[in-house]
Amino acid sequence: MRPSTHRVIVLFLASAALLAASAAASQTARVTAADYARAEGFLAPNVNDLVIGGQVSANWLDDDQFWYRNELADGAEFILVDPEARTRERAFDHERLAAALSAASGESYEALDLPFDSIELSDDNTRVSFDADERRWTCEVDGSSCSVVGEAESAGRGGRGRGGRGGRGGRGGGRGPTSTDDRPLAVSPDGTLGAFIRDWNLWVRDMESGRERALTTDGVEHFGYATDNAGWRFSDRAMVSWSPDSTKIATQQQDERQVGEMYFINTIAGHPTLRVTRYPLPGDPEVAMLHRIVIDVEAGEVTRLDMPPDYHRATLGDDIDMNDYQWSPDGSRLAIASVSRDHKHAWVSVADAVTGAVRKVMEERITTHYESHTGWRVLWETNELLWYSERDDWGHLYLYDLETGALKHQITRGDGPVLSIERLDEEERTIWFGANGREPGQDPYFRHFYRIDLDGNDYVSLTPDVGNHSIQLSPSGRYLVDTYSQPDVPPVVALRDADGDLVMPLEEADISGLLATGWQPPIPITMKARDGETDIYGLMFRPTDLDPSQKYPIVNQVYPGPQSGSTGSRSFSAARGDRQALAELGFIVVSIDGMGTPGRSKSFQDAYFGAMGRDNTIPDQIAGMQDLAARYPWIDLERVGIWGHSGGGFATTSAMFRYPEFFKVGIAESGNHDQRVYEDDWGERYQGLLERSPDGGDNYDIEANQSFAKDLQGRLLLAHGTMDTNVPPDETLLVVEALIEANKDFDLIMIPNAGHGYGDASNYMMRRRWDYFVKWLLGAEPPREYEIGASRNGGR
Repeated sequence: MRPSTHRVIVLFLASAALLAASAAASQTARVTAADYARAEGFLAPNVNDLVIGGQVSANWLDDDQFWYRNELADGAEFILVDPEARTRERAFDHERLAAALSAASGESYEALDLPFDSIELSDDNTRVSFDADERRWTCEVDGSSCSVVGEAESAGRGGRGRGGRGGRGGRGGGRGPTSTDDRPLAVSPDGTLGAFIRDWNLWVRDMESGRERALTTDGVEHFGYATDNAGWRFSDRAMVSWSPDSTKIATQQQDERQVGEMYFINTIAGHPTLRVTRYPLPGDPEVAMLHRIVIDVEAGEVTRLDMPPDYHRATLGDDIDMNDYQWSPDGSRLAIASVSRDHKHAWVSVADAVTGAVRKVMEERITTHYESHTGWRVLWETNELLWYSERDDWGHLYLYDLETGALKHQITRGDGPVLSIERLDEEERTIWFGANGREPGQDPYFRHFYRIDLDGNDYVSLTPDVGNHSIQLSPSGRYLVDTYSQPDVPPVVALRDADGDLVMPLEEADISGLLATGWQPPIPITMKARDGETDIYGLMFRPTDLDPSQKYPIVNQVYPGPQSGSTGSRSFSAARGDRQALAELGFIVVSIDGMGTPGRSKSFQDAYFGAMGRDNTIPDQIAGMQDLAARYPWIDLERVGIWGHSGGGFATTSAMFRYPEFFKVGIAESGNHDQRVYEDDWGERYQGLLERSPDGGDNYDIEANQSFAKDLQGRLLLAHGTMDTNVPPDETLLVVEALIEANKDFDLIMIPNAGHGYGDASNYMMRRRWDYFVKWLLGAEPPREYEIGASRNGGR
């Protein structure tokens, strides 16, 4: 029977629709392997070596002279600087020394490709010594002769101009001295003894004879001496503080016997291995506790300090910090800083190192969390304490009376937090310090350096040029090497005097080779935060072939803090992860430091204290991108992606669940999505102590990402390493479980045996990240199974 006319028409239209769909599919935009290769060209291994010079690691000599190894386009040279004479010249005749060394060794060496990168100058600067070919050589600086003077010396040994602050060590070196069973040694100030941990006890090794003996014998499993393993930290180092005269050790016996366990199982073809760690969680009744002790090394006697055990906390972070122990010069007294479990209370005590008697000196309480960005110092000769506080909303230094605990006065003042102490000269009563945000008109994250007297007078700016600075002070304090740059301005190095005046320029980085590749710097960006008033800052990356008439999807690379921000250092860098590489595939990529991150005022950092999941700087990320889109019409806010790792993974998933209309595609790597499954110190510092309600809930539940998985609308890729001992993989699996229960589509990559950073699978994850954004945000088809790094590894 012949089909009806109506049926013929229907079949014709269906066929036409299929042909049209097929034609449309064949015209889908594609991103090719060549595009990926071009993007890969902007990763660090391909661009970092194209920045030549612009770095000075000063090896100071006794008279404020210094030498450094200077990178050149065709090799390297050794430079000697005399600040007093204002001279900069080669430390020796490179051409003649290369010839003399070649003749004496039987090898062939070029002037700018010598077989060493560290030198030692004689007192009169007429001879230079170095290690080469497993031998120690000495040459005349005029290159007239070279001779072997012995076996190669260890890179760690001292000497005139060797191992100075910021200095570059010689080749070799390795891990440092160890015990007979290869445990790292904490060497005493006089170099005669090395402390190490064995079987939960503290031992010492005689560095000359090699004899080893136990200082303690009652250490037991998880109640050991000088250990610091708690939560995600793992180390076999001995956490000790030697007294200046090398006769005593201050340390702690850390009690984790009742701390809860965390379990990790490796992936193998056979029976897996179970790794068990002590891993305290927020709200746990038992966490790691520190019993403070002093050990008389010669007698082997342990004195337990008369104070309650402290929580595993530090003034500088979330691990034991031996800077929180400070000895008096004669070793008779010991100052100790303690921090409460919730970080809201910090105090300093002074102990009698012989009797163990303890006296509390001073304390500070705060409503959010206390953290010292500089550390603290005891001035034993004048019986004073230098303390850091953010009590006036900015990080400043304060001087206390160590005997009475009374505040004497505030040392630094004004807007802009003090963030480092570079030098404290007790005799001259002078401090050199670094601080952000004190130079009008500059990025508030640019760090500059200053000098001030302990009485708060004679405040001097030492680094006047615009940029982010780092300094190296001479031993006398009369000179400093100042290195400064900006994200879009390469490094310059200058020598300055004690008042910040220019003595002489030293180096400038050459980026001509980098620019020749088509590389372009990121754009520093300033935006308005969620409140429409507060300025926030970051960096923007765009394709090198950007067409202003086109629209580009925007990807937000986020790390919300609260202990750091998304952008990272404001110094020049040829590569910042894969941000420029990703931009090269057709995206605008931004990193924005929102409210809730450090480096500015205390109130700025505390913007979302106690509300991590609900906030995570995401309102500021959105406000910042909206601000940018109003200025740059080539930003497409209809196609917004976000990705981050660790805390950034936490923030990414939070953004996808809580702001589903704005964020269309997210990639969350190794996210700590629920602080109840992350180590106690971090959550309890920034979220507060876990408080349970009568109905069985708690104040952490509303901050947990899985609680909002039902609200996912866009495309979400979750990734985690299965042996991540920092952020346990259960963090991601809790989100996976909630997404399944909510019947949501998502993608998941679990990387077998990988830790927090993915190790050998890092490039694979990077490629999958590119693929995901290309496919779901750009709307294009990525090249199949492109291999990042293949050309460097001998692959295609």
